[in-house]
Amino acid sequence: MFGEKSLHSLVKIHEKLHYYEKENPQPIIHSATALAEDLAEELQSKPLNSEIRELLKLLSKPNFKALLSVHDTVAQKSYDPVLPPMPEDIDDDEDSVKIIRLVKNREPLGATIKKDENTGAIVVARIMRGGAADRSGLIHVGDELREVNGITVEDKKPEEIIHILAQSQGAITFKIIPTIKEESPNNDGKMFVKALFDYYPNEDKAIPCKEAGLAFRKGDILQIMSQDDATWWQAKHEGDANPRAGLIPSKQFQERRFALRKPVILTQPQKTSNRKSSGFRRSFRLSRKDRKTNKFMYECKKSDQYDTADVPTFEEVALYQRQPNEKYRLIILVGPVGVGLNELKRKVLISDTQHYGVTVPHTTRGKRSQECDGLEYIFISKHLFEADIHNNKFIEYGEYKNNYYGTSIDSVRSVLTKNKVCLLDIQPSSIKHLRTSEFKPFVIFIKPPSIERLRETRRNAKMISSKDERAASKHFTDEDFEEMIRSAQLMEAQYSHYFDKIIINDELTTAHNELKSTLDRLERDSFWVPVSWLHS
Repeated sequence: MFGEKSLHSLVKIHEKLHYYEKENPQPIIHSATALAEDLAEELQSKPLNSEIRELLKLLSKPNFKALLSVHDTVAQKSYDPVLPPMPEDIDDDEDSVKIIRLVKNREPLGATIKKDENTGAIVVARIMRGGAADRSGLIHVGDELREVNGITVEDKKPEEIIHILAQSQGAITFKIIPTIKEESPNNDGKMFVKALFDYYPNEDKAIPCKEAGLAFRKGDILQIMSQDDATWWQAKHEGDANPRAGLIPSKQFQERRFALRKPVILTQPQKTSNRKSSGFRRSFRLSRKDRKTNKFMYECKKSDQYDTADVPTFEEVALYQRQPNEKYRLIILVGPVGVGLNELKRKVLISDTQHYGVTVPHTTRGKRSQECDGLEYIFISKHLFEADIHNNKFIEYGEYKNNYYGTSIDSVRSVLTKNKVCLLDIQPSSIKHLRTSEFKPFVIFIKPPSIERLRETRRNAKMISSKDERAASKHFTDEDFEEMIRSAQLMEAQYSHYFDKIIINDELTTAHNELKSTLDRLERDSFWVPVSWLHS
């Protein structure tokens, strides 16, 4: 300790101060700040030469004003707050008792307390990282609290003590019996997570202290400051200048809570009994000839029951920026039928056909005379298609009129290998199968506006009907609009934790500009992605 440079510096400062104290210097003025303000005001009325300008600039600098303010405080000896004297009534046998005095302003103390079930003692349950107690370094988890501001806490409930602390301003004196447990070194603060659910501490009955809770919304990036408690983590919003952390439920605790909740049954219209398909994928309607026959959207064979096993809580993330030598990130577009997703995709595609590309679907139906294999469709045999299904080579597939149609993983790779951005339109239930380090997908949800805006903007638009055998295009009805909004709500409720961006297609040009701007930023800026994508 005596060898520390900092101690030597302090001794030198002490000697200098001691020398000046003997000289007993008196301040020349007690109000340097006011004098500087008067001087600046007077200089403003003078002809401004370079020296006056320089002096005015110097007098206006915040650090110079702060220096003058400190000078006045020292000159006037107005040191606030004044700490009370040390208590004199400490028992001689209480040699292990520690008296701590903290200056608390308007911020919370940053510590929670609990009653020990065995001894009945009031102990410090946790120290909030970055709070007043943590910054002081004087209070530790496990310390036993005996008195607060001279008031004994032995017969008080934790809620009563918290109330005393909340009402206290300025200096607070604690009488504490320190814990003998050694704290492990702190390696926290380097972990970031993306929140996959909304959280409001005021509505959480389980949280030990609502005031210490940190509210967040789905999609927020949180910096985890401490995981010492298996049930309640400490976190703060990424980029928040406030150093104080707040309580959030841990991933394990939240998963348990979600698992105990009653599952919400999301009802959809019943499908026709012997039908393999209730509709046909819009992304397969590439050939003009097929637009009339392929009117049904196929039913995805991958089971949606898989999604009920997912418990969206937190996902560990890290910043990622695409490097020039890397393939582009896969762009996944999802949205309800009729929302205008295909139109948006087409506008992006034709804006730069050299830069953007789409997948070519596979089918088992026969090739027509005007079709080219690999252009409208990739034509393969039913036997080969079924083998590919068995080997999980399809992202999605379906059957219509005894023919298979599907989007293969290789068709996505084919676009990306050509150094193009692949625009993929799939059902949201298929997103999870593409969330890998290979594709690093960026998921954009195209959402309809309100039903009033749909009536205004799409009343004269047409859609391909899936209700009549001729598949004639027809005008939108209110039922179509209601179904579109209902379908969008269902998608958002079930899959929004996968969405990186939501674009409301109120007006096509505006939505296209927002989509194009997002795609441009994706190529040059950093984005948060799952940590597993960077280390696999």
